Amino acid sequence: MAGAIIENMSTKKLVIGGVILLLFQAFAFMVGGLIAPSPTTAVHYLASKCVDTGKQGQETKWFMPWGPNQCDKIRNFDEAMAKKIEANDIVFAAHIPLPKKEMSPWFQFMLVILQFDIAFKMYNQIEEGAMVTLDVRLAYRDDTISEWTELAHSFEQRKLSCNLTISKTMDNEGRCYECDLLPFMEVGSVAHKYYLLNIRLPVNVRKKVNVGIGEIKDIRLVSIHQNGGFTKVWFAMKTFLTPSILISHDLVLEADHPHEQAACSAGEVSGVIFVASELQHCNAKRVLCP
Repeated sequence: MAGAIIENMSTKKLVIGGVILLLFQAFAFMVGGLIAPSPTTAVHYLASKCVDTGKQGQETKWFMPWGPNQCDKIRNFDEAMAKKIEANDIVFAAHIPLPKKEMSPWFQFMLVILQFDIAFKMYNQIEEGAMVTLDVRLAYRDDTISEWTELAHSFEQRKLSCNLTISKTMDNEGRCYECDLLPFMEVGSVAHKYYLLNIRLPVNVRKKVNVGIGEIKDIRLVSIHQNGGFTKVWFAMKTFLTPSILISHDLVLEADHPHEQAACSAGEVSGVIFVASELQHCNAKRVLCP
């Protein structure tokens, strides 16, 4: 009978634990749908075309697209040709994040995607299997007045995949190709407030570097990062639900072995009865045997 009582009690605990888990699950869905923001945010950037008026390829100089120390900029490559500015002296600059914004470690990661705006020209078309070479430098800082510190510097190559949906005639010159998005870079931990990208497209006709890639008009970037609010809600939910799951797991284990608990309880009771019987026997002997 005692075993049956314990078994019924364990089943009751199991049901209670299951109901609690379902309530926690419903609560988590409600928090995710009503309170938590979207998991990620995508921010679009148009890189500014800065002119390197100093020594070509000077690696110690950083080009800011806006602000008090912004670079000397040009609007398009027609202006560069009019001013006799070479392609190797043009730096595409992008500041992450946008003005009056800050990055945060709560963002967890930062993924950047690249897209080219390439104009169609009869004398400068995109060749089949064209590869674009990029000289990329990434810097960071944690306030708006300190100097930039280089985080990474790399030469990268990306294969262009572009289509022109119109006929290739003189009348359609200047129309843009439709180019696929290209993976660019990923920062595994957003540990700083501000990031600066400087991108060059070095041209070397003899080595066929950046030759046959069309006439690049602009570079567009899309930065994707996890929302800080989502990270905080996700962290709070894991902190709150983990102890509850462990407690429910213990209840399930207790319900899975009710007979062992009944046997242990019966052994404890029989042990108490045995000791009491021995004491009673000894007391009887003392009375009968002076």
